[in-house]
Amino acid sequence: MSDISKDLALFNELVEGLINEEEKNPVAERIDSNKLYESIDLSLNESAMIDDKFKILLRDVLISTPKTATNLFFNQLFGGRQSKAVLGDLLAVMLNNSMYTYKVAGPQVGIEQEIIRQSCDLVGYGSQSNGTFPTGGSMSNYMALVMARDAKDPMCRLDGMSKPMIIYTSKESHYSNAKNASFTGIGRKNIRYIKTDAKGRMIPELLEAQVIEDLNNGFIPTYVNATAGTTVLGAFDPIDKIADITDKYNIWLHVDGAYCGSVIFSATYKHLVKGVERSNSFSYNAHKMIGTPMTCSIILVNDKKQLHDSFSNEADYLYQTDGDDFNLGKTSFQCGRRNDALKFWTLWKSVGTFGLRKIVEQQFDLAKIALNYIKNNSDYTVYSFDNSISICFNYKNIDPIALCTALYEDQITVVGFGSFEEDTFIRLVTINANNEETDIFNFFKVLEEFVERTPSLTKGVE
Repeated sequence: MSDISKDLALFNELVEGLINEEEKNPVAERIDSNKLYESIDLSLNESAMIDDKFKILLRDVLISTPKTATNLFFNQLFGGRQSKAVLGDLLAVMLNNSMYTYKVAGPQVGIEQEIIRQSCDLVGYGSQSNGTFPTGGSMSNYMALVMARDAKDPMCRLDGMSKPMIIYTSKESHYSNAKNASFTGIGRKNIRYIKTDAKGRMIPELLEAQVIEDLNNGFIPTYVNATAGTTVLGAFDPIDKIADITDKYNIWLHVDGAYCGSVIFSATYKHLVKGVERSNSFSYNAHKMIGTPMTCSIILVNDKKQLHDSFSNEADYLYQTDGDDFNLGKTSFQCGRRNDALKFWTLWKSVGTFGLRKIVEQQFDLAKIALNYIKNNSDYTVYSFDNSISICFNYKNIDPIALCTALYEDQITVVGFGSFEEDTFIRLVTINANNEETDIFNFFKVLEEFVERTPSLTKGVE
């Protein structure tokens, strides 16, 4: 038996053990960070480890790692496990292609391009559109900003920054915008954070007023980042109204749909990104609402020329056969790039576009169940709104930070907290489409029972 066959057999054994463990204990036993290296042997030694000890160690590592696929993980903007997507990711690991040329990726190039073409059609982009798979949502936003900068000042690619460019985003947008302003040379001080309404959506009138003020002061409005699913409230900026402004003042419009941009698959919820076809670029993360393994991020551009102009670079040692349409390194940020498309393709191919729609809409159905439960229970205070899969609430006026921390430390459930304006609250994310109504009710049940047997949490609470 070859080494790879032995290791695949070990892999199957370990995975079977992990799945059984997840069923028995949905939340991993927490290891205090100060005791991590004492609890598990993570050291790297000069001598080899005996196979039996190696297997035991791997099992311990798996069992101790936070379990993001169970019905009690509601902490982040991802979760669950779509089996056909897992299959595709495992196959991509075995193939180990890099996606920069057709010569080394072959049919995988076609797989990636098919996903991009279908995605562009769903968004409403035209025949000149295209896209690529960056390393995540932050990189998608970065690539969009680079293209916006280069479109406004084409000589910037050769001469460097020479114009006082300004970018705009809401106060509730992703933190990567500040980093990206720094990376592109535009500068963090040249970001204008536009206020949001009571539901966390950018206010277009304030955006236009800021653009006019910057123009009057000699600045160059360059880029607007609209968000389709803000990190905390899951709010959708009014893209159509924002597009009216970006069209009027010739500003690049990027729609950051990393969290909830996958509503493009849903006939019921696609209206939340009304006007997205008017944007210059759009991004979404299939590893969030679609449920593929991380990472699986897609950025689309309305005009593929912008992608090529900003990221293409000749390299005779690399691009030796086939045309630019099949050598994907010409339009990606990085050179060596893992195959993140196959896992999405295996899922999409197996369940169809209708199946992806069902995955997305299930999350909104779960959110409605959670929201109704909260609204019908006087012990809860709700802070979130309809058409969001981020359900924000507090329970019995307990400090949400203390409650989330206690739930985590006692291995009860994994859920996070967030803030909007003056309020801090628990944020329940219903992004695991494998969950059902009973799983949502179970979350509230274990939370309430935990509070009941932990009187210290309610001490001093009125």
